[in-house]
Amino acid sequence: MAQRRAILILHGKQSLNEQVRDAVARKREQGWELDVRLTWEAGDAQRLVAEALAAGHRQVIAGGGDGTLRDIAEALALSRTADQPVSLVILPLGTANDFAHAAGVPLEVDAALDLLDVPARAVDLGEVDGRLFLNMATGGFGSQVTANTSEDLKKVLGGAAYLFTGLTRFSELHAAYGELSGPDFHWAGELLALGIGNGRQAGGGHVLCPNALADDGLLDISILPAPQELVGTLKGLLAGGLGIENMFVRARLPWIELKSVHGLDINLDGEPLNCQHLRFEARHAALMVHLPAGSALLGDSETPWLSRPD
Repeated sequence: MAQRRAILILHGKQSLNEQVRDAVARKREQGWELDVRLTWEAGDAQRLVAEALAAGHRQVIAGGGDGTLRDIAEALALSRTADQPVSLVILPLGTANDFAHAAGVPLEVDAALDLLDVPARAVDLGEVDGRLFLNMATGGFGSQVTANTSEDLKKVLGGAAYLFTGLTRFSELHAAYGELSGPDFHWAGELLALGIGNGRQAGGGHVLCPNALADDGLLDISILPAPQELVGTLKGLLAGGLGIENMFVRARLPWIELKSVHGLDINLDGEPLNCQHLRFEARHAALMVHLPAGSALLGDSETPWLSRPD
């Protein structure tokens, strides 16, 4: 019988979440040995992953938002070896839960924990400047909105907080210059928004890479150029409008380099960066993740990943 043992690394703000407590109790009643650890400050997720693996855990549950998920996914991927397979379960408890939404992970706590019983699949991670990320790196005005949305506002408005912040800061909108180069691809100019990743949405539900797959060994790149006549359309984007879809420049590449003479704000699953030169790469099959059958982020939900060509 397969080992039914896992550890939940839970963001400290969720320590009093009764739904989580009840769901953990239910899994234990089903025969799961389920330990729980809480994060408190920066670096805790990485430390707790190391301690969990040292204690023999091979299934780790990330309970929190996209930032918590990124930290735990990175730590697991860096610790993974051929003789020490580990897998990740996503328990989405954040404001945006962008990767979970795109992947079809249930937002209900009980249903999300039931993914422990679903076979794990290999997914890609993105890598930039020594950091790994699961969902998406975003740049331009959208990343500024994400970075400047307050925790208090998110508590009151939930995902709508990003929209509210974007609309109230609309007067601050300005384009940034960037140059992007990859295999048989080059684009340079003023941009309003940039998305690079394996997920499809960021910033609380803004779909930047609608066709992204998390298991194809490639990064999806979406660029919203900023000629003057397009500046006014960002308000429609933040409000969920679809009129700008055909204005994006898109590519799917194993790597891409970004240069910006004056610097460009980048948001890496919640972690802010400011760059002048970055290289993004796809790390194929870097992590095993328990995703629902038929997840939209899996290129072929019926075919085991080992049988797919690189």
